[in-house]
Amino acid sequence: MIPQKKIREIISKHKTIEQNLSSGSTDKKDYAKMSKEYSDINDVIGSAIQYEKFEISKKELEAMINDNKNDLDIKNLAKIELSNLIKQNIINEKKLKLFLLPKDEADAKNAILEIRAGTGGLEASLFAGDLFKMYEKVCNKKKWILEIISISKSEAGGLKEVVALIKGKNIYSSLKYESGVHRVQRVPDTETQGRVHTSAATVAVLPEAEDFDVKLEDKDLRIDVFRSSGPGGQSVNTTDSAVRITHIPTGIVVSQQDEKSQIRNKEKGIKILRSRIYEFERQKRDSERSKDRKNKIGSGDRSERIRTYNFPQGRVTDHRINLTLHKLEEFMQGEIFEEINENLLLSAQENELKELSK
Repeated sequence: MIPQKKIREIISKHKTIEQNLSSGSTDKKDYAKMSKEYSDINDVIGSAIQYEKFEISKKELEAMINDNKNDLDIKNLAKIELSNLIKQNIINEKKLKLFLLPKDEADAKNAILEIRAGTGGLEASLFAGDLFKMYEKVCNKKKWILEIISISKSEAGGLKEVVALIKGKNIYSSLKYESGVHRVQRVPDTETQGRVHTSAATVAVLPEAEDFDVKLEDKDLRIDVFRSSGPGGQSVNTTDSAVRITHIPTGIVVSQQDEKSQIRNKEKGIKILRSRIYEFERQKRDSERSKDRKNKIGSGDRSERIRTYNFPQGRVTDHRINLTLHKLEEFMQGEIFEEINENLLLSAQENELKELSK
């Protein structure tokens, strides 16, 4: 049950925005923002009006059904109308609850994807590489643009670490539930006894921060330059082109050495640093807002084991929602990524709806 006060606020806000837009006195910047807000609220205004009148309409129909002066046909019609009214009210209530959920300002942003090999040695790096290929296939399928910012390969042909920028519509909202520890159980190519090994890779998904999201002051940055090095510490160039940037207030450190140009490495490093600071501040703010909440979905905790990929059994299990799909091969090909993502989104919404109803 949604408090009537909240419903009246929606109706009143819709009316106020409508009047402001039609007055012609709003400047361009505010007009664009107001138009977006009006469009969002316009989608639920019909449901809000019906929801507000539900109890009155229900009582009127119940009175018709219980009135002995009415003949059987009228009573039957009233019963049908009451049944339809109750069904529609359930739909309206869910729609309004979803509308009233707190909006994540980062959902519409592009995302920075970071994958790192975890425990498991070379096998972990191979799995990190497989994970990255899976996300690449998802991007191709959805026509998202993927740009590699930095990449470090392992001796076995896998990945020690990769950082990439993914561009498109509402990218962060589509990928934010991927952050955490991804565990793999399979027989490595180097295993002669056929034993199943367990290894892991960590994934972090950060909203891409714009200049206006995070203001970086020169006094807050310490920039160190050093010589880039390849596998085994061998020098790959003779100039100090690699860059290490430390954000002094938060202690966040970013190193970048993929480019031969120090300037390009600094630009890429700043992009990653800005997004990490933005995410750090978001999580800090969210934690302060909801200290009593225990909803783990979308927490972005890199130490939390979120998913297991079991190759011998051909299954993928998401531990946050206890969902197991025996479609591992399809998942690794990027085919059923959306299926798990939709289940995660629905579960997150249900948790938030419960909080809203308290």
